[in-house]
Amino acid sequence: MGTLELKSDLHKILDSIENEQLLRTVYDFLKQRETGKEGQIWNTLNEEQKNEVYLSYEESQDDKNLIAWETVKAKY
Repeated sequence: MGTLELKSDLHKILDSIENEQLLRTVYDFLKQRETGKEGQIWNTLNEEQKNEVYLSYEESQDDKNLIAWETVKAKY
């Protein structure tokens, strides 16, 4: 999937979302990535939070711990 197709698909997804809080969350995430420095968020986490991120990543490597995209989409 190329850049143009990704942008087009993102526009379609965003256009279909009616949940304002979800849209704000997506907006804040993208805005942070656009203006933030690499590692800026990570540096604000304490050790317990960092360990939770590492654990989540480790657990995500096992497919049985994942939620299907269709299930997540249906929820929102």
